[in-house]
Amino acid sequence: MDQVEQEFGRPNPNAPAALSRFAFLIGRWRCEAKVRSANGEWQTLQGTWIGRFILDGYAIADEYRMTGSSGELMVLGMNLRTYDATKQTWNIKWLNALAGTWVELGGVRFDGQSIIHAFKEPVAAHAYTRTTYTNISETHFTWRGEKSDDGKAWSEFMVVEVYRTKE
Repeated sequence: MDQVEQEFGRPNPNAPAALSRFAFLIGRWRCEAKVRSANGEWQTLQGTWIGRFILDGYAIADEYRMTGSSGELMVLGMNLRTYDATKQTWNIKWLNALAGTWVELGGVRFDGQSIIHAFKEPVAAHAYTRTTYTNISETHFTWRGEKSDDGKAWSEFMVVEVYRTKE
């Protein structure tokens, strides 16, 4: 087993094929996040994203960390992603390490180019969140966060440009 395989794991050949939809997350990433503040101004923050196959390659764990301009930790958490082939649904949970809370996420769909993930928001001030992974390549992807109070009208609250790192 080589170093990369030890660090990031590999998919299990018996795992549902749909798990490969999120395999682009595997590896180390550097993030430039633009976050809209309450007054409507955009603030640029830095982050890292690290994805691994876990549990003998039947699941993906990806850790996200975002820091403020003076290095303060603003977001720290991990997604656990599995696919239930029988029900043909994704099971995704977000562990917010700073708050010590778990959030169940659902509603994943694919449009051929992007992965869209919409869910009823259990903790934020708005009712719904929609995230979109787009521009997916070996070296880059874009994560876009939108919020809604009714599930119909959406407004962007964050855009993260994500770049693969060599380290």
